Amino acid sequence: MHDGQNLFDAYTAAYCEWGVDEILDKLPIKEECIVVGIDHGGDYRITEYDPYDSKYGKGRGDDYVDFLAKTLKPYIDSHYRTIIDTRHTTIAGSSMGGLISMYAALKYPDVFGNAGVFSPAFWIAPDIFKFAQQKSLPAKSRFYFVCGDAEGPGVVADIQKMADIIFAKGKNEDNAPVVVIKGAGHNEKQWNGDFPGFYSWLIKGF
Repeated sequence: MHDGQNLFDAYTAAYCEWGVDEILDKLPIKEECIVVGIDHGGDYRITEYDPYDSKYGKGRGDDYVDFLAKTLKPYIDSHYRTIIDTRHTTIAGSSMGGLISMYAALKYPDVFGNAGVFSPAFWIAPDIFKFAQQKSLPAKSRFYFVCGDAEGPGVVADIQKMADIIFAKGKNEDNAPVVVIKGAGHNEKQWNGDFPGFYSWLIKGF
């Protein structure tokens, strides 16, 4: 998961935390998993999580997802008791993290079998829609799209646009659900509330 500073501890979070550890601690041990929180690059977060150039600078998203797939995942698999196959490997994040999660799952579908796409900032990288149209996906690839309807203009429409592209590749509401939370905004409180539904969906596919 991206934005590691915001996942587990309010002290390191920019605003408040997702509370991922507290959520998982409430589950039976057999339903828990290893969550790798990857800290963002501070002032470089936007370009780090963007595979395309924008007004914010040169996109370094390709370098970042290459690092995840080719360096970080092999390291984690060699040091922890993971189930290493694609089906049991998930990438997830919110906002810019939602954007780069989508991109990583499209670029490396043989590595990341599932993607949690929370409130994605597709607006900053419209070329991702063309990229998605061009990519073929394995039958077992799964995507979970979620956002609030009070996040600002375009977020719901962008998620639906991406979901429609994925549906055209043979996905459906079971392996690519679209969840829109009424009244929810763009913040960690929302994503804390969204995470249990995402996680319940995720483990049903294991």
